[in-house]
Amino acid sequence: MKDPKTIASRDFLPELQFQTSRSSGPGGQNVNKLETRVTLRFNLQSSNVLNEEEKEHLVKKWEKQLTNEGDLLISSEAHRTQLRNKDEVIAKFRKAVEQAFTKPKPRKKTKPSKGAIQKRLTSKKNHSEKKDMRKPPKY
Repeated sequence: MKDPKTIASRDFLPELQFQTSRSSGPGGQNVNKLETRVTLRFNLQSSNVLNEEEKEHLVKKWEKQLTNEGDLLISSEAHRTQLRNKDEVIAKFRKAVEQAFTKPKPRKKTKPSKGAIQKRLTSKKNHSEKKDMRKPPKY
């Protein structure tokens, strides 16, 4: 598989569609009259930037996020201006593509140290003795 950063740095802009709507975020009176929320729509199957192998990989990774038509939707309403929200949506999209192609680091199996095991056992013993002290004496 190729480097995730090179895939994410490709020029996806011609294939991205943007839709604006009214935001519920900050903006004071502007909330009621300006459309500052930006929603990015990317159709995976009709993409010319990605090859078939990359498309299949993304379909597997994004199967829960894709719509029935095969579109990925990402939206942002964090900022007061449409332009800043558009920039944020593009950054989120690039990050999502990069994460989809990044392989997770393999987990290294580790054992607790002998000191840690001993500390845990003495802690359990002390806790048990503390609880035993709360019980009434047996005759």
